[in-house]
Amino acid sequence: MKNANGGFCFILHSHIPYVKKAGTWPFGEEWLLEGLLETYIPLLDVFYELKENNIPYKATIDITPVLIEQLADEYFIKRFEEFVSEKIKRAEFDIEKFSARHQSDYKCLAEFYRNIFVKILDNFKNKYQRNIIAAFKKLQDDNNIEIMTSAATNGYLPLLSCDSSIYAQLKIGIDTYKKHFDRKPKGVWLPECAYRQGKNVQAGNKESYRSPSLDKFLCDLGVEYFIVDSSGIECGQAFCENKKIEQTTLLPYLTRDGVAVFGRDKETGQLVWSSEHGYPADGKYREFYKNDYDSGLQYWRVTSTKVDLGLKEIYNLKNVSEKIKEDAGHFSNVVERKLDEFNKKNGDYGMITAPYDAELFGHWWFEGIEWLKQVLIKISQNPKVSLLTPSEYLQEHKPKCVAEIAESSWGEDSNHYMWLNPETKWMWPYIHDAELQMEDVVQIFKNNNIPANTLRTLKQAARELLLLQSSDWAFLITTKQAKEYATERFLLHFNRFCRLAAAIEEQGIETNEFLTFLKETENIDTVFSEIDFRDFAKVVIKD
Repeated sequence: MKNANGGFCFILHSHIPYVKKAGTWPFGEEWLLEGLLETYIPLLDVFYELKENNIPYKATIDITPVLIEQLADEYFIKRFEEFVSEKIKRAEFDIEKFSARHQSDYKCLAEFYRNIFVKILDNFKNKYQRNIIAAFKKLQDDNNIEIMTSAATNGYLPLLSCDSSIYAQLKIGIDTYKKHFDRKPKGVWLPECAYRQGKNVQAGNKESYRSPSLDKFLCDLGVEYFIVDSSGIECGQAFCENKKIEQTTLLPYLTRDGVAVFGRDKETGQLVWSSEHGYPADGKYREFYKNDYDSGLQYWRVTSTKVDLGLKEIYNLKNVSEKIKEDAGHFSNVVERKLDEFNKKNGDYGMITAPYDAELFGHWWFEGIEWLKQVLIKISQNPKVSLLTPSEYLQEHKPKCVAEIAESSWGEDSNHYMWLNPETKWMWPYIHDAELQMEDVVQIFKNNNIPANTLRTLKQAARELLLLQSSDWAFLITTKQAKEYATERFLLHFNRFCRLAAAIEEQGIETNEFLTFLKETENIDTVFSEIDFRDFAKVVIKD
């Protein structure tokens, strides 16, 4: 570790909801395929390039279990090859189209895209051997990156009514991680950075009880650290030697259960996230929302955030390289300044935790992958800042202080509104009823010798409940990005769960009609093949 003033950590949160055989375009499988093409493989390319050039970089990435399972699915491996091959054809179509129109600037861009697609497909097949998860695993095994896990299907944990569901989401997430990475995860990404304090809960018609804070679940599962939004730290309280102190996101804390918590840094977050003032809003960068009518490819630049899409100017590759380096330099300087000021004021070795959606880079912000690369290079060369993973920081600088974390999320207004509001409140009774029903079903069978078809049904019911709990459906309804699609998916998983649970309770599993339904459902919702339905057994975790 360098003789630095503090550490810096990129945390890239990678998540796509379960989309197998659930629509293609504009909603469904294309979300995953675009993520692979525009973010995950380009990110791997950068990580391996830095590694091969002996750049001492470090980064942390969390890959949600439901995304891991999809990336490892042979179905999506084949679909991705078809998808990129089609992209190559579209680029070649545009090359001929723009050539015939004598639009040389557009033709050059089309050739640029074709070359990118060809390279990515070649790397996918040959460099990464069609196994993206294994490629990330090697980087972790070689100590270049740290991979975190998350809840199984990115369920919004604070709003689940049963501790059994919170436990199952986290336990299945950890088990999936072990399956693919051959080790236990050190850190957990709480979905949406959403934290719940301990509270009294009324679960259906059952008696109210005291449900513990989320860090208690993490402690019981052996997790070392997790991430919260800045508001979780700033609106909470911190103590050293039982004396209240001023809290800061530039230091991690211990919860009262002994799990370390890192707070998201607000200033570095806004430099990237802000839709008006963030780097991606610069006029030189590529415009996300305007596509070619024929191919769907993007040939325009932001120009200005106040300019109508019809007035966007053509994207100019020559103007971008220096702008990326300029923004990377600015970001690196901000990191250095913040750590230097904190060190001088407090004498502490600070830590800037900078979490972002991974899909922001490459997919939403086309130049973002190269920007990440340039930031990692610049900070790796800066003697005042160390690139660290959270667990590396904790090895050298064990937190001295304890924090009581405020109820929070990284959603709008830092609360639960994005997932619980007038548009989505109808969804939660469905989820809560299914949680209780799953607990009851597990209680019946958890100690029994179970017939084969009954076991299949129990496992599929557990999968459907996890998919029903995905936070994505409420989020997409709230933002109106895909309201009808999200509503349909939510009700689909609920209806599948209800039919599976009813067959178990009514002993109607062995009918031909039901077994046909079960097989069809298993062929679509194939995620978590080794799931143990007993993970949904009622648990008692004391606050």
